[in-house]
Amino acid sequence: MKTLNLRSAWVPTRKSIERVLQLVIVLLVWYTAPLLFDLPEGNSIEIAKSIGLMLVLALVGFVVVIAVCWWLLNRMLIALALPGIGDMVLCFRELTLWEQVKVCFGLFALFVFAAVGVIVAVL
Repeated sequence: MKTLNLRSAWVPTRKSIERVLQLVIVLLVWYTAPLLFDLPEGNSIEIAKSIGLMLVLALVGFVVVIAVCWWLLNRMLIALALPGIGDMVLCFRELTLWEQVKVCFGLFALFVFAAVGVIVAVL
C-alpha cells in the first residue's frame, strides 16, 4: 500500500529567511535612495546630489552582482562535484610553500588581466 507524502519539499530555515530579508533590504534601498536624494527644485545643487545617488545605486548593484557570482560559483562547484571553498582553503594550506607562491602569482596575474580589461572597457 502506497502512502502520500504530504510534507512540503521546502522548509524555511534561518539561512533562507536571512537571504530573503537581505533581498528586501537591497530592494528598499534601491527604490528609496532616489527619494532621499530628490530636491524640490532643479538647481545646480541637484548635480552634486545625483552623484551621491549614483554612488549608492552603484554600491547596491555591486553587492547584488557579487552575491549572484558567489551563488553561481557554489552552484558550479556542486554541479562539477568539486569540494567546497572551505575544503579548498584547507587544501591550499597543505601545499608546499613554492606551490602556494605559484598559486598566488597566478591569481595576481588574473587580477592584472581583469584590471586591464576594465580599463579597456572604460576607454
